[in-house]
Amino acid sequence: MKRRTALRTLSTAVAVATFSFGYAAHAQEDLTAKSVVLVHGAFADGSAWNRVTPLLEKAGLDVIAAQIPLSSLEADVETTKRAIDRLEGPVVLVGHSWGGMVITEAGSQDKVHSLVYVAAFAPNEGQSLGEYISDYPHADGLDHLEKDTAGYYRLTDKGVAEHFAFDLLDTEIAAIAASQGPINSASLGTPVTQLAWKDKPNFAVVSTQDRMTLTEIQRDQIGKLNAKSVEVDTSHVPMLTYPEVVANMIIEAAK
Repeated sequence: MKRRTALRTLSTAVAVATFSFGYAAHAQEDLTAKSVVLVHGAFADGSAWNRVTPLLEKAGLDVIAAQIPLSSLEADVETTKRAIDRLEGPVVLVGHSWGGMVITEAGSQDKVHSLVYVAAFAPNEGQSLGEYISDYPHADGLDHLEKDTAGYYRLTDKGVAEHFAFDLLDTEIAAIAASQGPINSASLGTPVTQLAWKDKPNFAVVSTQDRMTLTEIQRDQIGKLNAKSVEVDTSHVPMLTYPEVVANMIIEAAK
């Protein structure tokens, strides 16, 4: 696995070097959106976007990686809205995993220009995450959840290593496991009440080896979202394994 990871890291580095020539061109263009809010998912924090943020800033976009509390859907949405309010509009709203639930609810504000779903859930109206995934096969990563006495789920170290981010370096996997944000189990039963994706341009990055947000779910969403999409052969964390691809899709959404 280490050799495969090293080869993938090398190919990604080459892609970043090649791709970086395009960022200067992007910066010279008139982007419709001025800013980006990045929303992390469960078992993560704002640092999940550390490899994407500098690429977006190089393209001339102001960026906030929101630090959502994962205590409830309502609290996560309010935190996201505060980030949107801080920035000059129009704003591109980006969600990873559980963050897709959040941007679906928070993205209805007029200031939001477009939505980008990165290995993320895009529920239907009135659906909770639990209801949304119930029609699909069981995701293997969910077998590695631990609930504490306060009702918060965390992902075990084994779950992170084997299902969440299996194609990262061991040191990176360990850092994700240590810094992950547990999610309130009650959040998984809270339905969305607004569907921002119905009225906004939508974009998607699909992970083809995803063991958390199943690839099947991600692909099925493309039609209803009428989304421009790209697939990457990676785990649940494409913003870490292929940051240049994710950044490029966000820049496309900003146009």
